[in-house]
Amino acid sequence: MAKRDVKRDVPMRWDRKMQQRLARGEAAALGELYDRFASLVHGLAHRVLDDERAADRITRDVFAHVWEHPDAYDPRQGPLRTWVATLTHRFAVQRLRATETAALARGGPGTAEELELKVRHASVAARADYIVQSMPAPLRAALELAYFQRRDYRQTAADLGVTEDEARRRLRLGLQLLSTARDAPTAPEAPEAPPGYGGAA
Repeated sequence: MAKRDVKRDVPMRWDRKMQQRLARGEAAALGELYDRFASLVHGLAHRVLDDERAADRITRDVFAHVWEHPDAYDPRQGPLRTWVATLTHRFAVQRLRATETAALARGGPGTAEELELKVRHASVAARADYIVQSMPAPLRAALELAYFQRRDYRQTAADLGVTEDEARRRLRLGLQLLSTARDAPTAPEAPEAPPGYGGAA
């Protein structure tokens, strides 16, 4: 009989319980969810939109959506954190596209191709930020040393107190995870984000 992953099961139990409480209409549950994920939601929205007020609005919209559609979350597809981040990414990208499209229609500078490129770049940057934040601490530490502090893998190994082979392994895995930021499509054009997964995991 396979052993259960107790460490993984604990947060998943919290996710399921939170969904059940939201489905029952417990306002306290929404408050707890906000306390846990508000900084994540606002940070991702701001990374896409580069606008404080717009990020505030996206934050309100995301938590309103979660409150109104708790059953849209499926624990079998992943953590609640990932679902919330996915919704945030979709809402923010769609708002950016709508805002830029409206500006273009009013005779603003740029072309439709440049608009889509801007949306794509913002989307990838936000997704990369989320991937780095969600990485296991050992991988994140290795990437931060190598790419933000310009340490080579030997220096990274020494700083982390691991072998050079282990440092290379962590850097390779971290880069593989980051590469997925460019693989996922941006959110489709739509007035509202659909309730399911996809896009910003």
